[in-house]
Amino acid sequence: MKENWQEQLQTLLNCDLKTLYPLARSLNRKLEFYVGPTNSGKTYNAMQKLKEANSGLYLAPLRLLALEGYEDLKESKINASLITGEEQMLDEEAAHVCSTIEMLDFDLDVDVAVIDEVQMLEDPDRGWAWVNAIIGCPAKKIIMTGSVNALDAIKRIATYLGEELEIIKHQRKNELKVLPKWTSLEKLEDGTALIAFSRSDVLKLKQKLQKKYSVSVIYGNLSPEVRRDEAKRFREKKTQILIATDAIAMGLNLPIKTILFTTDEKFDGKSRRKITVNEIVQIAGRAGRYGHFEAGYLGATRRDVLAYIAQEFEAPIRTIKPPFKVKINNNQLEALASHIKTNSLTKVLKFFADNMYFSGPFRAANISSMLEAAKIVDTRFNLKL
Repeated sequence: MKENWQEQLQTLLNCDLKTLYPLARSLNRKLEFYVGPTNSGKTYNAMQKLKEANSGLYLAPLRLLALEGYEDLKESKINASLITGEEQMLDEEAAHVCSTIEMLDFDLDVDVAVIDEVQMLEDPDRGWAWVNAIIGCPAKKIIMTGSVNALDAIKRIATYLGEELEIIKHQRKNELKVLPKWTSLEKLEDGTALIAFSRSDVLKLKQKLQKKYSVSVIYGNLSPEVRRDEAKRFREKKTQILIATDAIAMGLNLPIKTILFTTDEKFDGKSRRKITVNEIVQIAGRAGRYGHFEAGYLGATRRDVLAYIAQEFEAPIRTIKPPFKVKINNNQLEALASHIKTNSLTKVLKFFADNMYFSGPFRAANISSMLEAAKIVDTRFNLKL
C-alpha cells in the first residue's frame, strides 16, 4: 500500500506540464511569435488578427492594457468582455475576452489568443503566468508578441510542446536617438516622460514640477480609474509632462516624444541595482510614438545617468535563459493536498516548490509572495482549498 502511495506521489511530482492542459493539446495549436522592438506595430498586427477571428482572447500584462484592448475591440464594433483582478465588464453576446494574463480561463477554447509582452516570462514574480499561458491556453492559434530577448525561450517551449512555430519579425517604424546632452528639469519640452522607479520618487517629482508644468503621473498602485484618467489627460495633451515608473514599458500607447531617465538604479524587491540593457531598451522604445513623431528621443536628467544609459543602450540585449518558471494548477494542488494529507495552502505550495521535478526546461516559480498570502489565508480564513 505504502509503495503504491509512493508511486502515485512520484507520478505527481514528475510533472510533464503539457499533459496538464488536455483541452489545449486537443486543439492542434499553431504558435506565432511577432517579434521586434517597441513601436514596430507587432501588437497592432496581432490585434487585427484577433478582430478577424470569430472568438478570441487578448491577454495583457497590465489592467490598463487589457482595458485598451477592450476599448479597441468595442471601437471596431466587436462585442467584448473585460476581466481583470479588479473589474469585470461581462457581455453575454461577446465571443472576445480581454483580460490580465493571470485571469486566463484554461477551460474556454477560442480561435485566436494574443499573449502580449511575452518577454515578461522572465519576471521573477509573474513570469509563471506567461509560461503557463503559452503551454495551456486553449486557442487554435496563439499569437505571442514580444522583444527579441524572448526568441530563444519561445523556441525552446515550442520544441518541448512539439507545436509548429512561425516567427514573424517586425522592425521599428521610426528612429530612436540618444540625446547628446543631459536635460535640466527647468527645460522640459511638451510630450516628455520622466522615468523614476518608485511611487515616492514619482510623487516627489510631481510636487517639484507642477509649479511650472501641467503633469500626469502613472505608477503601479494607482487605481484603474485614476490611471486611465492620467493616461487620457496626457494623450489628449491636457498635460505637458508625464512622470511614470517602468509601468509604461509594457505597451501603453502614449504620445511620448522624449523619454528621460531621472535615475539609473531601481529596487527590484531584493536590492538596489543598476537597470539593465533590456529594461532600458523596453522603456526607451516608448519614445517617438509612430504616427505622432518622426523620431523618438532618449535622455536623462543627470550627466552621470545619461552616460550610463547611452553606454548600456548600445550593449547587446541579454537573452532569456531557462529554466522558465511555472505555477501549480488547481488539479495538481488538490491531488498533492490529498497525498500529503493537508488542507494548508502554505504546506502544499511549499511541498510543490521543494519537490517538483519537471520534464522540459521548467521549474516551480519563486513563490515567496504566494506563500506569504497563503499564510494569511490559512490563519485568518476558513476556506476550502
